[in-house]
Amino acid sequence: MSDIDADRREGRGRLSSIDMLPDEADGDIVWALEQLRGRAMPQTAIVGEFNKRLADRGIAGVSKSAFSRWAVRKAIQFRKLDEVRHITAEIVTDLGTDGADQVTVAVAEMLKVAIYELLEKGTADSKGVMEMARALTSVVSAQKTSTEHRRKLEERVAAQMEQAADKVEKVATEAGLTAERAAQIRREVLGLRI
Repeated sequence: MSDIDADRREGRGRLSSIDMLPDEADGDIVWALEQLRGRAMPQTAIVGEFNKRLADRGIAGVSKSAFSRWAVRKAIQFRKLDEVRHITAEIVTDLGTDGADQVTVAVAEMLKVAIYELLEKGTADSKGVMEMARALTSVVSAQKTSTEHRRKLEERVAAQMEQAADKVEKVATEAGLTAERAAQIRREVLGLRI
């Protein structure tokens, strides 16, 4: 297959009959997607009910073959989405408490690589470049928000630990411990084992 043929296949392609349905059918399309995703009904029953719902709105139905092609495309998209969610969940679990920050950084880096590859191929138009720039700005903003949130959380925990250490030192002094022993307990509560 030549590079030109590969580029043609990567595009949107011809719109399906479901893609060309009017806006009034959006709720029915969402219903069909939910049914496909839920895997509780057979596809033939879903397309029958889908066409009935369209008919109730005065919209012509779609053929079983068109619905089937659309359903296969959606199943592939669902599978990819599930894989990404599974991988992301595994990564976040492995990263520990600061995993979300590291995932945000990783997403930003992946987005930068994707932008670079699109620009290198020369397949990005001005609208695509603008959308990629917005996406990158959003990820960078998320990084900043995540870092600020973590800093505030750490400050709050430190303040709570300081309050707890004050109480421990006060109780220790009232219990008759020496000031030196009370200070040692305070250091241990704050994690400053000397």
